[in-house]
Amino acid sequence: MKKSIFFLISAILFQSGTTILSQTFIRPNYALKSHPTLEIKKVELTPSATKVWMTIENRIEGGAFCADRNIYIVYPDGSRLDLISSSGIPVCPDSYKFKAPGEKLDFVLTFSRMLEGTKWFDLIEDCSDNCFSFYGVLLDEELNRKIDEAFSLAEGNQPSAALINFIKLADEKINKSDALEGLLYLNIIKLSAETGNKAREAEWYYRLQVSGIHEAKRYIKYLNDQGIKY
Repeated sequence: MKKSIFFLISAILFQSGTTILSQTFIRPNYALKSHPTLEIKKVELTPSATKVWMTIENRIEGGAFCADRNIYIVYPDGSRLDLISSSGIPVCPDSYKFKAPGEKLDFVLTFSRMLEGTKWFDLIEDCSDNCFSFYGVLLDEELNRKIDEAFSLAEGNQPSAALINFIKLADEKINKSDALEGLLYLNIIKLSAETGNKAREAEWYYRLQVSGIHEAKRYIKYLNDQGIKY
């Protein structure tokens, strides 16, 4: 009887530990991405693996898509997790041929276990042509919720209210990461431009220039490509 109770308690503790260690982030926010119709549906962290669930929508006749073998997660310190496997998508040079514009392809990328406490990462495909990337994918439920609220205002045709929310987030005394800073800078600058607030647009552009955050030059190039330059 004691032995049975011991095994029962052990099983409960194991399941409890697994629950604590497992996390799922639905549509996490990010600072910048390469492909306009490519999205991260969710990131699943388990004790044994990191799974990134993705979808891409085709918008052209005769479109095709594939995933290179050289895909990796980049930690904030620059170290990497290499891709273990992928499902639902061909490995280049093989490719999935879309039947028509508007068709979506869902696929999953599997990496080894992510280090505990990781707050953000980059997802990079290292290939020769049309490679995809996500910079600053946030793994913080509370911050993702607050950012979602700001984006909802922008999507609801309330750019001024969204701008106020993003600035409020930037001014909060929270443990900001480079990924969060990049996301906030970009959206404050873009919303300032959209609302015609040139002074604020210039102010935050200069802040980004001197911020020293990870991938700041990449964010500035993105803004320049959008016609925002000081």
